[in-house]
Amino acid sequence: CAWSIERPPGDTAGCTFCHTSSEERCSTCHQRHQFDPAVARHPEQCKACHWGKDHRDWEAYDISIHGVVYQVNKWNPQEFDFSRKLADADYVGPTCQYCHLRGGHHNVQRLSTVYTSMGMSNADRGAPLWKEKRETWVSVCDDCHSPRFARENLQAMDEACKDAGLKYTETFKVAENLMLDGMGEPMPKDLAPGWSGQHIWS
Repeated sequence: CAWSIERPPGDTAGCTFCHTSSEERCSTCHQRHQFDPAVARHPEQCKACHWGKDHRDWEAYDISIHGVVYQVNKWNPQEFDFSRKLADADYVGPTCQYCHLRGGHHNVQRLSTVYTSMGMSNADRGAPLWKEKRETWVSVCDDCHSPRFARENLQAMDEACKDAGLKYTETFKVAENLMLDGMGEPMPKDLAPGWSGQHIWS
């Protein structure tokens, strides 16, 4: 990202570990010490990079109905047989790999969202590419759901993202107004029992 290029190396050390390796190293997804494809098919492999406050993909998956189905059944080889190639997979619920590496290809970007920032964001902002991407996703969901169900849920995600964007903007406006009114500093200790000094807004 352009914003990261101009930052001090210490600020972006964690970013470059993932963002420079996925196209260059097999070990991003296939562990160096256990290169077995069956290991790489577990969604936890994606968790190494796709989690945390700046992209909460793992957390979003983990608490979704798909993630819960995985967590409940992951030890049952009849439900999740990771020894089978992705092209032959017949899981009881989708994993990261099942959808994003559909059929066993290695191009994760092929089945990525068009606009994504700060986690899973599918909001349609009018790009011509969006319709094609949307239909591709519907075809993926169609493995288990009807196309109508998939389209309705993707539309609901769009609306949720748009609403969240508005709330995000409103929140920053409130914070900006507090700063302008001189209220941006935390309360004095005598007004906040137990306050120990953390979480200072800067």
